[in-house]
Amino acid sequence: MSTKLPEYAYGGARAMVLLHEENMRLFLDAWRAAHAAGLALPRTEDTAYASREALLAHVLGAARGYMRWMCEVLELDDPRIDPVPALDRIEAEADRYLAHVLQAWRAPLAQVPEQRFYEPEHASRWKVKYCVDAMLEHAVMHPIRHRFQLVELMRSGAA
Repeated sequence: MSTKLPEYAYGGARAMVLLHEENMRLFLDAWRAAHAAGLALPRTEDTAYASREALLAHVLGAARGYMRWMCEVLELDDPRIDPVPALDRIEAEADRYLAHVLQAWRAPLAQVPEQRFYEPEHASRWKVKYCVDAMLEHAVMHPIRHRFQLVELMRSGAA
């Protein structure tokens, strides 16, 4: 996928969209390496760590959710991002689904003026308040954090 995006009213949003795309791809690469190594995820009550497939679905689904939330609070059209594939299909459909999500991320925020990214704050689905710019940064960091966790687990020999 090229870095060619539509013209953006706010260059910071364009940068975050491109960084999100890059880091989602890097996460998927790390996930595949962890999966191929048979990496054991830590035991936790967090359903996102119930299996490697659940973790993949969590990260892909979060990317969908962040853009849907941003469009909702900015009163933009629904970005029409399909739901995440079922866990029994997530590995096989990961490339196709990621391409779909990343394509859906490219245009919705393009014409939003910079000021709307900062004010007002809105409650996230988990009840923390974010301005849209902060949610974009959160969306970029999410796959980075999970990639870091996978890499650390692989280094520790958790497989």
